Amino acid sequence: MSMFVEERQNLILEDLQENGKVLVKDLSTRFGVTPDLIRKDLAFLESKGKCKKIYGGAILKRLNVHLEDANSRKNVNSKEKQKIAQMAYDLIEPNMTVFLDISTTNIELAKLLVLSPISDITVVTNMLDVIQILSTSQIHSIFIGGEFDYARNGFVGNMCDEFLQRFHFDLAFLGVVGIDLESKSVMTYMPNDGQTKRIVLKQSKKSYMLADSDKFYQIGNYEYAKMNEFYGILQTIKSNKK
Repeated sequence: MSMFVEERQNLILEDLQENGKVLVKDLSTRFGVTPDLIRKDLAFLESKGKCKKIYGGAILKRLNVHLEDANSRKNVNSKEKQKIAQMAYDLIEPNMTVFLDISTTNIELAKLLVLSPISDITVVTNMLDVIQILSTSQIHSIFIGGEFDYARNGFVGNMCDEFLQRFHFDLAFLGVVGIDLESKSVMTYMPNDGQTKRIVLKQSKKSYMLADSDKFYQIGNYEYAKMNEFYGILQTIKSNKK
C-alpha cells in the first residue's frame, strides 16, 4: 500500500510539472480514491516544498519563483532590449496590424509606440505589461485573454489560441527563451506558451525573433519553432571590449 501511495504522489508531481496545477476532484477520479486522501497527498508534497496548496487543488511551487523572475527579467540586458525594440519599431508602418508577444523586449517596444505613435496601426498582445503601457495612449489596441501564465505575466491556452486564429498580422514580434544554433531550434519554457507562439507564426506575414545576446547561451524546455520559420531575427551582440 505504501508503494502505491508513493507512486500516486509521484504521478501527481508529474501532473504538476506538466500542467502547473492540479485539482482534487480530478485526481480523486483518476486514482479512484477519496478527495481526503488526495488532500493528504498534496499536503505531503507541500511539506516537501514541491507544491503550494490552493482552494480545490495545488499549484507547482516553481510558479511563484518564476513570477519573481518575470519581474526581475525586465531589468536584465535592458540596454540591449531597448536597441532591439528600436529595430522592431523601425519596421512598423502606418495601417499595419502588429502582434506583440509575451516578451520583456516588447515592453520596451510598447514604450516607443506610446512616445511616438505610428498612424492607424492596430496592436494585438497577450502580455499584461504591454497592454497596460498601450492603455495610456490612443493606439488601437486589442488584448487577448485566456489562461493566465504567472511566469510570463501574460495569457496563453486554448481560449487565447482560438481567438488568435481569427487574426492576420502584418508583423509579429516573438520572444524566445533560448536559441540552439546547432539544431536551429527556437525554445520557450512551457508547451502552452509555445503553442500560442506557433499560431502567431502561422497567422503572420512576417515574424521576427527578439533575441538579446544571452538567448544564444540559454536553452528552454520546449522547442516551438525552427529558425527558418521566422522572417528574421532582431538581435544585438555583446562586445568583449571593456
